[in-house]
Amino acid sequence: MTDSEVKHNLTKHGQPKALYMLFMVEMWERFNYYGMRALLSLFMISTVIGYTKETSSKIYGMFTAMVYLTPVLGGYLADRYIGKRHSITIGAILMALGQFTLASYEIINPHLALATGLVLIILGNGFFKPNISTIVGELYEPGDPRRDSGFTIFYMGINLGAFFAPFICGFLGEPHDPMNALEAYKWKYGFMAAGVGMIIGLIWYLVSQNKYLGHIGLYPVGKNKDESAEQNAAAEKPLTQEEWDKIKAIFTFVFFAVFFFAFFEQAGTSLNFFAKESTNLNPVLPFIGEVPLKASYFQAINPIFVVLLAPMFAKLWIKMGDKDPSIPSKFGWGLFLQGLGFTVVAVGSMFIAQGPVSALWLVFTYLFCTMGELCLSPVGLSMVTKLAPLKFMSLFMGIWLMASFFGNLLAGWLASFYESWSLTTLFSIPAVLSILFGIIMWIMTKKVKYWMHGVK
Repeated sequence: MTDSEVKHNLTKHGQPKALYMLFMVEMWERFNYYGMRALLSLFMISTVIGYTKETSSKIYGMFTAMVYLTPVLGGYLADRYIGKRHSITIGAILMALGQFTLASYEIINPHLALATGLVLIILGNGFFKPNISTIVGELYEPGDPRRDSGFTIFYMGINLGAFFAPFICGFLGEPHDPMNALEAYKWKYGFMAAGVGMIIGLIWYLVSQNKYLGHIGLYPVGKNKDESAEQNAAAEKPLTQEEWDKIKAIFTFVFFAVFFFAFFEQAGTSLNFFAKESTNLNPVLPFIGEVPLKASYFQAINPIFVVLLAPMFAKLWIKMGDKDPSIPSKFGWGLFLQGLGFTVVAVGSMFIAQGPVSALWLVFTYLFCTMGELCLSPVGLSMVTKLAPLKFMSLFMGIWLMASFFGNLLAGWLASFYESWSLTTLFSIPAVLSILFGIIMWIMTKKVKYWMHGVK
């Protein structure tokens, strides 16, 4: 199948069939990552590792930051030497090995298992993450209005895996009492489940890629045999002034995304601790009675909202037509809505002196943050494939993901004050700054649109 045939091999909904194949691969990769992430900070403060919340928050922040730094290197190697498809395979293998290494903490030293496992996951994500997203962008012709919706659908795959992961990995791996040495063995089953999820995704990818992708992503840039000689030659030309302007726009979006992710990634640390220590984990529901919950289960709230809301956002962007908000406007909304989410949990934290608060405070926090995420994160992925120069497409996807690198460093630093600041102060900072940066993004919309040269 040629690249053109891949792009025109559509489902009844008008999207390329290859999109849904990649959707499934990404779903299992995110199951792998978010299953581990739901356990990681809790694992580090358990009797197995024995770190304090401050130390575990800093390690967690450094780990999740590095996960989003290595895609710069992985994207460059894919563009110039390896090809995107081979990079995805390498990344999946490394990430699966990382999960199984984490699960081996009873066989080798727990601290060595933790360090080695996290390094393998970091390297694997560097090869995997930028390249699968870039391939999604290559399924569409320049100017195709379906692109933002396609990335929103793809983003559902990310969050479908992230939704199931905390329940399965949390159920298998999180002890009822993390400080109980007799239950310390349970963590390994959660990490093993995450690794098995990655293996399933890898097998699906290897079996399906040739059928659905043709030559897309198979070769380094400029060496795709389906491209014309003119297209291959264009990949070697110097960048034009228009391309440099578009790069300015990319870096502007990256800057604002840093602060979005710095606060959004509190989910794995400060919001996780809040769920564990300050939330009623035994709510009484009408007609059901008392329902025992685990803190790790709250990690599934955000992805389930994405799965429920993403189709609505995908249809909304298409139905709005010429009135579809610009990318800078969507970014502003993303930050503003997240600020409202942290306002909710900041208010909820005022009542913990009276005892554990209702889980609804976290539910509504995640609802607003998810709506903000859908205005920013999938739109950011799509934005890179619209604005980045062809020969550096995966590299700039890595640069976009690098926003999460700096964001997660800030997230870990902020969460490290969980025990030394009041929770109202801790959550008010993201609330105020997110709203402020959203307003600034709206003010800058005209200038950023100028740099984008008509790209929508």
